[in-house]
Amino acid sequence: MSKGLHWVDLAIVGVYALGMLAIGWYYSRKKTDKDEYFTGGRKMNPIFIGVSLFATLLSTISYLSKPGEIIKNGPYTFTAIIAIPISFFVVGYWLIPVFMKYRLTSAYELLEKKLGVSSRLIGASMFVLLRLMWMAVLLNFAAGAMVIMLGVDEKWVFAVTAVIGVIALLYSSLGGLRAVVVTDMIQFVLLLGGAVLVIIIVSMRLGGVGWFPTEWNPDWKVQPVFSLDPYLRLTVIGIIVSQTLWTICTAGGDQTAIQRYMATEDASAARKSYLVNSIVTLVASFVLALVGLALLAYYRQFPDQFTGGQTIAGSADKLFPYFISHQLPMGISGLVVAGMFAAAMSSVDSGVNSITAVVSSDFIGRFRKTESSERQGLIQARLIAVGVGVAVICATTLIDHLPGNLFAVSKRATELFVTPLFTLFFMAMFVRFATPAGANAGALSGFLAAATIAFWNPLVDQERALSFTWISPVALIVGVSVGCIVSKVSRKKNIEV
Repeated sequence: MSKGLHWVDLAIVGVYALGMLAIGWYYSRKKTDKDEYFTGGRKMNPIFIGVSLFATLLSTISYLSKPGEIIKNGPYTFTAIIAIPISFFVVGYWLIPVFMKYRLTSAYELLEKKLGVSSRLIGASMFVLLRLMWMAVLLNFAAGAMVIMLGVDEKWVFAVTAVIGVIALLYSSLGGLRAVVVTDMIQFVLLLGGAVLVIIIVSMRLGGVGWFPTEWNPDWKVQPVFSLDPYLRLTVIGIIVSQTLWTICTAGGDQTAIQRYMATEDASAARKSYLVNSIVTLVASFVLALVGLALLAYYRQFPDQFTGGQTIAGSADKLFPYFISHQLPMGISGLVVAGMFAAAMSSVDSGVNSITAVVSSDFIGRFRKTESSERQGLIQARLIAVGVGVAVICATTLIDHLPGNLFAVSKRATELFVTPLFTLFFMAMFVRFATPAGANAGALSGFLAAATIAFWNPLVDQERALSFTWISPVALIVGVSVGCIVSKVSRKKNIEV
């Protein structure tokens, strides 16, 4: 058994990284125009697209945070799977048909068609900030996990972050969306396979599946089904509502999701891809919940195998990566660590590609006076991708200032823009009397509401933090309400004039 990563494990990770670069290089030779680079020719396999969407939206955050959350706080967050069928019907039969009427490169072109250029620019800006924050969060925690597995000092976190980011940046900037989707498929297999291997190894060590709990762990806090107390960390209803809104708002306002619908042939294929995403999300959520329960049982039986004098609950986010590097057989550790790399890179590559599409279409392309050649467009896209990657790597240094464990931090950092961004699309597509002033005011007020909840601690109350489960519902209610009111007022003024 390994007491840290063996050189064989590191070699496996190195081969994997080279393989990803090779895929990027292969597809870079096939690029013919910007539409192919950003949408893959608009006839990509919906199964591949669905898996890619899952890998993009969940990735490292789920791979690390879900087991740690369950170890520390219990299986409450697993109830969020109820959001999956709800969001599928809303997104598949309500949102996707509307989006697929337009064959767009950037989702925010739709905002200009419905509301005007100001809404398009606000939406595009929010998306860029959202994905920069998202990628910074996942890279920061992925690098932290890698430091644990490598057994090196935490001062190396930024160096590990740079390595992961640069590799993902290179193959995504070279190969475009096709390279991203193909590598996402490979990364998903490694990600899920690694989690299953951990469950199997723990079961073998403990002599079966007796580790599955049959009674409530006394270290888990009992959470109510519902409460209006905003300081209560979570409730069953709260986590279901929060996850449902996050899923719908992401699918209906995020370029990374909408860009994948556009890569399929029609609305039926796009809906199929989202169904695949929903099924994969359900399976992965179940597997990662089992990982958390299995690791909790293992370290309760063998507490001496986790060093450092910390409690299991206090080190919940670290137990998964620590088990991978210290308890798995040599070689197997390398495969699972490759899965960790995969989890990080699957979101970075998609984020870089989508931000590049938005910057190219909504900022440069929208205001360029002369049309660039296809070759110039590809060169421009790759240069933008490099700039985005560098910005993400630098932004990781800011994530440590957010309060909470990995699960809570990811929610606070990314939900700042998800719901306000969806508010723009909701106003554009479903509010007939919406005006640019109303939609913009709704999005900005929704952002302020989300930021107030997310940063209540440490900015307002140094002792307590508001629950992250309130971010999405409050931001959506505030955003749509303000948007409708301002739209009514501004429309009335225009009529009077």
